[in-house]
Amino acid sequence: MAATETNLALALGALVWTLGEPGRANRLLDLTGLEPGELRARAGDPALLAATLGFLEAHEPDLIACAEALDVKPTELTAARAALETP
Repeated sequence: MAATETNLALALGALVWTLGEPGRANRLLDLTGLEPGELRARAGDPALLAATLGFLEAHEPDLIACAEALDVKPTELTAARAALETP
């Protein structure tokens, strides 16, 4: 996979992980203002995926737990966010 595809796949995994716990999912929806249907429709959008990774970065325990669940280093998640935000 190309770097962009890798970053998208990693961020999508982080989104799925984030949505796997109702409290965390509701917090993401509340902070972004997105509705569940809009979130589903935009799940592959690099901007949304970067925002999801930023959401995790804002709460380090979630970032670390997500990284552990995805078997990556937290720095890989932050690097993916930066890459997805770069035009």
